[in-house]
Amino acid sequence: MKTIHISHPHHLQKEEQPASVMALGYFDGVHLGHRKVIGTARQIAEEKGLSLAVMTFHPHPSHVLGRDKEPKDLITPLEDKISQIGRLGADVLYVVKFDEAFASLSPKQFAEEYILGLNARHAVGGFDFTYGKYGKGTMETLPDDLNGKAGCTTVEKLTEQDRKISSTYIRSALQDGDVELAHTLLGQPYFIRGTVIHGDKRGRTIGFPTANVGLHNSYIVPPTGVYAVKAEIKGEVYEGVCNIGYKPTFYEKRPDQPSIEVHLFNFQQDVYGEDVKIEWYKRIRSERKFNGIDELTAQIGKDKQEAIRFFSK
Repeated sequence: MKTIHISHPHHLQKEEQPASVMALGYFDGVHLGHRKVIGTARQIAEEKGLSLAVMTFHPHPSHVLGRDKEPKDLITPLEDKISQIGRLGADVLYVVKFDEAFASLSPKQFAEEYILGLNARHAVGGFDFTYGKYGKGTMETLPDDLNGKAGCTTVEKLTEQDRKISSTYIRSALQDGDVELAHTLLGQPYFIRGTVIHGDKRGRTIGFPTANVGLHNSYIVPPTGVYAVKAEIKGEVYEGVCNIGYKPTFYEKRPDQPSIEVHLFNFQQDVYGEDVKIEWYKRIRSERKFNGIDELTAQIGKDKQEAIRFFSK
């Protein structure tokens, strides 16, 4: 997949861009609804013998427009979004810098410069996709703005538990610790990426060595507690348990930030400095303070067995 970063005004020549079917959206999470949009565009592209193009935007429009509901953390930071869209079969990805100049485009200007002007012969968007100044352009107005020079298809909403699958829904599930619901909505486990860093090294003294993880981006971190996870390190995937928390058994004063510690099953390697991807599967329990190391160790053993049972299913 070719990734092209664009700032307004762009200077790409139409004739130099592949004739394409273009999927439009912000695509935070690349969830099932997004996959349906991109999948619909891919199917049309195959039928028409065209390339599959995807257009997304960065940063989040709310960062520029100053809306109250600005998401502080993204489900998929840009680098993760790019890799996931690539795996969905896109031939070219346009990443448009969302700034005040771009946000000021009229809907017709957007259609002419960023759809027709990039040689898209057909555009595909979700039912709630908006474009142009104040978001006045909608999938209902897009045919008029394209002026018959390209076709368009609207993808209807997907629902789960009678609620629209959306980035907001997924963000809410993650903030509640419901990583299983997030998995369902995303169509894959929620994951974060980081680097193994030095921690207290206390886990190895109680029989449960852990890898402490420093995050690469401002991911949404589930609430404190213990989770069944899988971790990918150096190309290998291991099952384990992850504790997110402030370690109240050992600290009277609460640290500024919660730690992310992963205990991997059947794993003995020294991996300090290695990149790690953590996938979240199930919340086992909330964090609590124990009456000493023996009680804590016994509970970690129970957590480990519950995770093993979960993965064995």
